[in-house]
Amino acid sequence: MPQPLAAARHGMFRPKRLLIVALLAGLAIAPGELGAVTREMMTDAYTQVSVFVAATLLLFYGAEKLFRFDIGSTLKNARAAQVPLAALLGSTPGCGGAVVVVAAYSSGNVGFGAVVATLTATMGDAAFLLIATRPDAALVVFPLSFVVGILSGWIVDKVNKIEFRSVNQGACELAPLIGRTRPQDFIYLALVFPGLAIGGAQLAQIELTNVFGLEAVWIGVAGIFIGLFIWSTSILAAMTNTKDSPVTRMAEETSFISVWVIGAYLAYEYVSVFAGLDIAEAFQTIAPLLPLIAILVGFIPGCGPQVLVATLFVNGVVPFSALIGNAISNDGDALFPAIALNPRAALVATAYSAVPALIVAYGFYLFAPNFMN
Repeated sequence: MPQPLAAARHGMFRPKRLLIVALLAGLAIAPGELGAVTREMMTDAYTQVSVFVAATLLLFYGAEKLFRFDIGSTLKNARAAQVPLAALLGSTPGCGGAVVVVAAYSSGNVGFGAVVATLTATMGDAAFLLIATRPDAALVVFPLSFVVGILSGWIVDKVNKIEFRSVNQGACELAPLIGRTRPQDFIYLALVFPGLAIGGAQLAQIELTNVFGLEAVWIGVAGIFIGLFIWSTSILAAMTNTKDSPVTRMAEETSFISVWVIGAYLAYEYVSVFAGLDIAEAFQTIAPLLPLIAILVGFIPGCGPQVLVATLFVNGVVPFSALIGNAISNDGDALFPAIALNPRAALVATAYSAVPALIVAYGFYLFAPNFMN
């Protein structure tokens, strides 16, 4: 058995991740205002985002398990509908749909326009944060990204005549298989239900301070640290193996996303409370550059930087034009397998996505500067 897999199955921690967990634990138990602010932000991160991510993933992976079908073959046989289907997969929350399309391109099942469509349409894990905190904005971002993805894919299929695939290129390797639903997965699932009750009450503007006799802050902190335990012992980078149970996949991926959400929440609050900096006011001095900066951030592989952009939007620091520019330009975790399988194709697809990102972002900035703000 490979060493990382053996480590995960025996519950051994990953040192770098354990260091982050220890730091967060120290901040949470710190005396005075530091500890109070940290616990409050952890609770907000859990009840405002993590539980909704968990519920969405559980529904998505549960349906996938129940109605399983070969997406690669479906895309290959779709012909004219390839690009719209690829954009639809990309626009689903998370990075799973986009990763499927990237793998299908590597296997020869779809054209390059489908890759551009899915990478343009995807918002990655930042989509979960937007759904949980600004569903009104999500209802605009997702359909708009979907349409832009389709148009971009069709245009690329018309103008791009270069073949990026090599003859012997294989499909994406699956993430390691965990193989069973672990006790920590069930504990995490059990905490999601009271967390959802608190988060739902907050959305309805109802103050719910405890559930089943447990205070909201302790439900939030417990959920966060169970997630941190799962993340710190995980062998996975972010994505999960499709053969694992929906509960395990939910716990693993929600835990990964939550680490970035906690980081974004704490960074914003610490700067505001302890540094006394008005971030929104500071950003106004470079307002015309914010959409461009957000688009450039979107070129960074992974979902962490994109979660930060979404957090800044939710807190009113950056305008909707910056959010939509980032949503269109970012490829989330799907860029990692794309780079591994075909760096040239990944770079060209990312470059192509910059064009519609600039057009749409600055369209909103110039003609609807206060939209969704």
